[in-house]
Amino acid sequence: MEPVVLDCSTLSTREINSVLAELPDGSRARIVEPWGRHNLGVGLTNRIDIEIAGNAGYFIGGLGDGPRVTVDGFVGWSVAENLMSGTVRVRGNASECAAASAHGGTVIIEGDASSRAAISLKGGTVLVGGDVGHMSGFMAQAGTILIGGDAGAALGDSLYETVIYVAGRITSLGSDARVEELTADDVLQVKQLVALAGFDHVDPENVTRVASARELYNFDALKDKGY
Repeated sequence: MEPVVLDCSTLSTREINSVLAELPDGSRARIVEPWGRHNLGVGLTNRIDIEIAGNAGYFIGGLGDGPRVTVDGFVGWSVAENLMSGTVRVRGNASECAAASAHGGTVIIEGDASSRAAISLKGGTVLVGGDVGHMSGFMAQAGTILIGGDAGAALGDSLYETVIYVAGRITSLGSDARVEELTADDVLQVKQLVALAGFDHVDPENVTRVASARELYNFDALKDKGY
């Protein structure tokens, strides 16, 4: 099946998203001349394949519940924000807040991700081939993060049940995040994540596991005052 070609130089964002929303499951679409356009492929619930041929802007693939989106370039803020299901793959770098509040699905950043990657993650899988910036995994509640490069400062600050695997160096851990022993189950999971992402530079047996120390689960600042 030939893809439906949607040209950003002649169509508005609303028009492009309207066409995408009407495509039947199994369809393919190719968005050309994006030139940093924001909000492409948002709020879609159909099982379609979307290729964005170039750099795109903010909120690409946001609120998705089914599509598979591939960006052949870089993206701006909050790619795959609040993703429910499906896949968003970026073949370049991502700006701040990649996969923010994702509940499900898979987000793959083949390059680097900036600060606050996977902030408030609620169940999705976030795979970054390169480095991530500071405060990545902040308040991540569920799901899994794999970082193929280095992690910036305050990794996993206020972490809950999300597990973070880091192949490179960690600048510092955030509040309540700690390094834990890597188990055989962890190695198996990382092997599966690496295969899913298509990374060839991550050794599953040589990653650092970061998880919550669970000291922030209960508010106890007043416990010694008899309240």
